[in-house]
Amino acid sequence: MAWDVLEAVAAGAYADVALERALRHRPLGAADRGLATELAYGAIRWRQWLDAWIDKLGKVPARKQPPRLRWLLHIGLYQLLRMERIPAAAAVNTSVELAKTTKLARLAPVVNGLLRAALRAHEAGEGLPVPETPADRLAQDQSLPQWFSRELLQWCGPEQAQQVALACNQVPPLDLRVNRLRSTPEQVAASLAANGIATAAIEGCSHGLRVLQPSGDLRQWPGYDAGHWCVQDRAAQWVAPLLSPQPGQKVLDACAAPGGKATHLAELMGDDGEIWAVDRSPGRLQRVAANAARLGCSSINALAADAASLLKERPQWKGMFDRILLDAPCSGLGTLSRHPDARWRVTAASVAELLPLQAVLLDGLLPLLAPGGCFVYATCTIHPDENTRQIQSWLQRHPELSLESEQQRWPDPSGGDGFYAAVITAPAAA
Repeated sequence: MAWDVLEAVAAGAYADVALERALRHRPLGAADRGLATELAYGAIRWRQWLDAWIDKLGKVPARKQPPRLRWLLHIGLYQLLRMERIPAAAAVNTSVELAKTTKLARLAPVVNGLLRAALRAHEAGEGLPVPETPADRLAQDQSLPQWFSRELLQWCGPEQAQQVALACNQVPPLDLRVNRLRSTPEQVAASLAANGIATAAIEGCSHGLRVLQPSGDLRQWPGYDAGHWCVQDRAAQWVAPLLSPQPGQKVLDACAAPGGKATHLAELMGDDGEIWAVDRSPGRLQRVAANAARLGCSSINALAADAASLLKERPQWKGMFDRILLDAPCSGLGTLSRHPDARWRVTAASVAELLPLQAVLLDGLLPLLAPGGCFVYATCTIHPDENTRQIQSWLQRHPELSLESEQQRWPDPSGGDGFYAAVITAPAAA
């Protein structure tokens, strides 16, 4: 199953979609679901590093191997070199048997030989050849694209870059946001603990809980159906409070799906006010409505529309909103631990393509902000072109605006995605 997922991702599928499809077609128990996920996500995450081992041990470089063989070798090598609970013999034998029972039967000896060579090298304490430059070393050791490794070192220096790289390769924690309209962190923690699910408070998130050892279908956990909590990474939980939304205000969440921040805004306002959750995708807006209904947030209105042209579609909205949140479309470079395939999908060119869209959204939404209103621009990326430089350019185009604060949080090995947020205020009415 993991092999099929790797092949689907190489053909352009998103890892989470490919994995869910594979699991749907082959029902497994919880333990085997976890193993399939670990094999697939782990091998995708460590692709560059695993390629380096193929280059070291094989007669043919990794990128010149038949793709299906390359992905099978990744599955075998990942088990041998990065997992502790899989017996080496099992990792080798199952990989060879997979080759034999598919169209790779004639290459089964190649699989056997390379994996056994990797096992001998690993047991002898051998490592990979050390690249010459710091960027190439970081790229190989932490399985990052070379362009991203080079840029990362420029953005934050070697020590922080190493921490970011480590964070990118962690299995992300499961964070919950307790719905203050219906419960408290203490009540949710006690209810989960009574069902064998341990949690811990999250520093800086007054209503956040980290699940220490997730197990089973979380939709069956106590409090889910009653809307006592939702799943939201701690970094995302830091964004909505930056708007300081007040009861009775009008708030626009401009790129709202799947609704985590919109429902958080409603909770912060005591569900008293008018929140418009806008997204281009009607299908994704259904998730906003479902989440709002489960959490009891009746102040949220969903609208399928292009946020950049809202003034044209709804001229009556000019100057209407006390608060606007633009959780902008971005490269997602702060969430690489959560999306293992994203590091191979995002390129410097694809980042550059996003910049005009972000600028159009900023300019298109500004007329909807009320005098003296607050605008928060947020992303889940760590690329300065999408963050500080984008906001600097916007402020140059609109010198009447004031930058109240901005923060860049880097992905943290102990938990938390990377994100950026800028708080901007409009001048008060004359």
